Amino acid sequence: MKLRIDSFELNDATPVADRERCFALLRDADPSRANVDDYLARGELYVSRSIPGGDTNAPGPGGDDSKWDSVSDSDSDIVGLYVILETRPRTIEIMNVAVLPELQGQGIGKDLVRHAIERARTKGAKSIEIGTGNSSVGQLALYQKMGFRILGIDFDYFVRFYEEPLYENGIQVRDMIRLAQDL
Repeated sequence: MKLRIDSFELNDATPVADRERCFALLRDADPSRANVDDYLARGELYVSRSIPGGDTNAPGPGGDDSKWDSVSDSDSDIVGLYVILETRPRTIEIMNVAVLPELQGQGIGKDLVRHAIERARTKGAKSIEIGTGNSSVGQLALYQKMGFRILGIDFDYFVRFYEEPLYENGIQVRDMIRLAQDL
């Protein structure tokens, strides 16, 4: 599957199907609508669209960085997304990374995180951070394989900031594991 990752705006002009897909993905990774609305308002959203045929992230026609500008958004489906936000001077945080459940495990999440790292570098950040739940075993492994190091633990983060208890992999999500990577 070929992917194209682009900046994306959610507004009244966004096609309903795209808006619904984005919010479903965002809420799958973060069930707090208030949190999602907050970091969407302050951050930058990028979506990954599937492009029929070819290799993942192959260059667009002519080999330039426009990545398949000749393929319209209506010809492709949103398969994943991420949101980044400058949280401190020269520090960018990945606030949300999500991939359609049926496409997880195919490298799309890795491509999204890699793209976010490059965007942070382009913006002049010296550090990129990400947080995930104590029960997010797959995500913790992925982030560390990509060069992130554990920065700390925000104990009872999910207990304090989420109304309903969250469970993942049969484990209650209580603590936020904070990871960072120097750029």
